[in-house]
Amino acid sequence: MKDPHDIILRPVLSEKAYSGLADKRYVFEVDTRANKIEIRQAVEACFGVKVDSVNTLRTMGKMKRQGRTQGRTPEIKKAYVTLKESSKTIEFFDGMAQ
Repeated sequence: MKDPHDIILRPVLSEKAYSGLADKRYVFEVDTRANKIEIRQAVEACFGVKVDSVNTLRTMGKMKRQGRTQGRTPEIKKAYVTLKESSKTIEFFDGMAQ
């Protein structure tokens, strides 16, 4: 199994992500090659919680240009992780929920 910290890159801190904290729904930016089973195992290993479901979303990078040179911003993959009702919350997000 891959290292859980290589799969979960960073939390997504946005208004939409904050609105799901009350329902125990957390959003993470994950490795683009990780599948739902690996994401579930990584969240359970890192935070010690029980995961109910994992939904993933891939966004293609946008085209950017500077003068004649053009390129693409990196592609990212987000995971929407819902915890079970009996599971505890993730302590990192506790101070952010209002």
